[in-house]
Amino acid sequence: MSFLSVTYILLFYAATIILFVGVGRRIYKYAKTPAPLKIPTMPAPTTKVGVAARLTREVVFFESLFKANLWTWIFGWMFHASLLIAFFRHLRYVVNSDTFLIGPVIHWHLLQLAGQYTSFTLIIGLAGLLARRIFVDRVRYISAPSDYLMLLLIIGIGVTGALMTFVAHTDIVALKDFVIGLFTFSFSALPTSLLLLLHLGLVIVLMIIFPISKLLHAPGLFFSPTRNQVDNSREKRHIADWAKPLDETRGKS
Repeated sequence: MSFLSVTYILLFYAATIILFVGVGRRIYKYAKTPAPLKIPTMPAPTTKVGVAARLTREVVFFESLFKANLWTWIFGWMFHASLLIAFFRHLRYVVNSDTFLIGPVIHWHLLQLAGQYTSFTLIIGLAGLLARRIFVDRVRYISAPSDYLMLLLIIGIGVTGALMTFVAHTDIVALKDFVIGLFTFSFSALPTSLLLLLHLGLVIVLMIIFPISKLLHAPGLFFSPTRNQVDNSREKRHIADWAKPLDETRGKS
């Protein structure tokens, strides 16, 4: 096996460890952070079922963003929906089409066809979000260099993926053998296509910086007190764990 293949294998394992350990630590920190006040964004649900419905609408439809800014919502939802379809399309490198979970519901070949063209909607969505940071004064004022670099990084992943699909094809069979080898520890050589190496390199960089980036809004949304709290401050007094009497805290532990 070539030095290049071994290097990418080691990089993928290192990036995966960093990704899962980093995101896990962040989620643990979010879960342990106290919420001393009742601060759900109004109008807020008054039941836990309502909170679950609200979070579902936020995750699936970006409800608050839709109400805040229509153009940002269009580009943001376009990007995230395209990313989801691209994720399912890339599962072909790991699983067989007959055993794929949504196979009976969505035809595998239809999913592959849709996934090819979502690379364009993904790039358009990201380009719109990048243009927003460049041309909207109030957004440009609060944007850090990392915000631009993050968008450019994901655009680079989308562009290299689209080029491999429509311009310079890579050896899909060899690539699938390489990816499956990462899971089964029966390693095989990585195709030496320049576009593929660049695409995978950018993915590795994204995995490494994910735990320290603003992309953590994905898991962070579920721990946001403005979204996950019930509006019942009149019916039930809200006290953070660290503010409770010592006996009550001991009783819980």
